[in-house]
Amino acid sequence: MGQEIKLLDIKNLVKVFTIGSGFVKSRITAVDNVSFDLESGRSEIFTLAGESGSGKTTLARIILGFIEPTSGKILYKGKNITEIKGRKEEMWFMREVQPIFQNPFETFNPLKKVDSYLYETVVNYGIANKREDINSAIDEALNLVGISFQEIQGRYPHEFSGGQLQRISIARALITKPSLLIADEPVSMVDASLKMSICNLFKDLKEKQKVNVIYITHDLATSYYVSDRIAIMFRGTIVEIGPVEKILIDPKHPYTKILRDSVPEPDPEKRWKEKIKLSSFEEREFLSIGCKFADRCPYVMDICKKEAPNDIILDGVTVKCHLYSS
Repeated sequence: MGQEIKLLDIKNLVKVFTIGSGFVKSRITAVDNVSFDLESGRSEIFTLAGESGSGKTTLARIILGFIEPTSGKILYKGKNITEIKGRKEEMWFMREVQPIFQNPFETFNPLKKVDSYLYETVVNYGIANKREDINSAIDEALNLVGISFQEIQGRYPHEFSGGQLQRISIARALITKPSLLIADEPVSMVDASLKMSICNLFKDLKEKQKVNVIYITHDLATSYYVSDRIAIMFRGTIVEIGPVEKILIDPKHPYTKILRDSVPEPDPEKRWKEKIKLSSFEEREFLSIGCKFADRCPYVMDICKKEAPNDIILDGVTVKCHLYSS
């Protein structure tokens, strides 16, 4: 019996950027040997959480094909997407994997009617050609996010709230009937009253439409509420990955503990602030030979500054920390 093909299989992904100029250059490993997968035959919300500079957005852009990885593989339904060639294969992947960006006001041109974006999506992906069929496809996608076609027809972006625009942006992504949405900080630009409605929408899409979501955020409260699994990233590395309840209720990695302690209890009104006295060491931490968190870890040992830790599996959670490698 053959091995089941995964929906998404990230294997040892690395992205190195060269910063600086002339003789003063540094090589920053923004994504450092990252691996995770999403299974076929089920749907889930998988969260990449981390502060600014953790590498989560770079990772998302690599998966979407916007940035080429330095090494590693990204397999989507068994296809190596870094080797996709030709318009037909590109369109197939773009239909299957759709992005949702942070700021809905930047997604839409203020001088262009919102419905024109939805029309273009239907036509460009060859979903329909006749006006009646185009309208039907748009209306179907909008209904999934709780908006009707009549509500948006002929209107410009400034006539909508941020929450409405984000829902329209999600509807646009749903027109192609994707299997995977990659949502980069999708609730960071909407007010608190709308955060949970967007999160509930993702949960509905997972449960009713069987859409998988990679949810990228620095907000641990919404992570706890919406996620099935979570990966905590620090300086390009996944330091802990597993079921969200296990990681946020009983974190193993010292860094995860600091983040969790900044939100004393899972409460949508309490938010993990993006900066937690964590900025002055950023470049040095990226360049560290051992554990990138060693300079700030309360449990640091000599080995932490000399060797990068291996992955250790504890009670269904994978943690990258020397504390557990005895």
